[in-house]
Amino acid sequence: MRIKKNDKVKVIAGKDTGKSGKILNIINSKGKVVVEGVNIIKKHVRPKKDGEKGQRVEIAVPIDISNVMLICPSCSKETRVGYQIGEDGKKVRVCKKCKKNI
Repeated sequence: MRIKKNDKVKVIAGKDTGKSGKILNIINSKGKVVVEGVNIIKKHVRPKKDGEKGQRVEIAVPIDISNVMLICPSCSKETRVGYQIGEDGKKVRVCKKCKKNI
């Protein structure tokens, strides 16, 4: 998975095209991500106790991982992710545009 939790991403396809936000959750088995402030639905919740009112709750729903693109923290552009072997011998993510570590 090239995108990780807490990465800043921009939506490139779908009803929320152009919006950006932080990744809150990744669902690897389905290839989906939950992005903060994107793909919001309103869910109606029933009252649980006597005297309590029902309400509408806004929930961020997962979108496909192919519909988001990583925003590089150093150059602030949407970019693809590459990999390089670092000085310590570990694999690190690299921005394809500015060639800096992500």
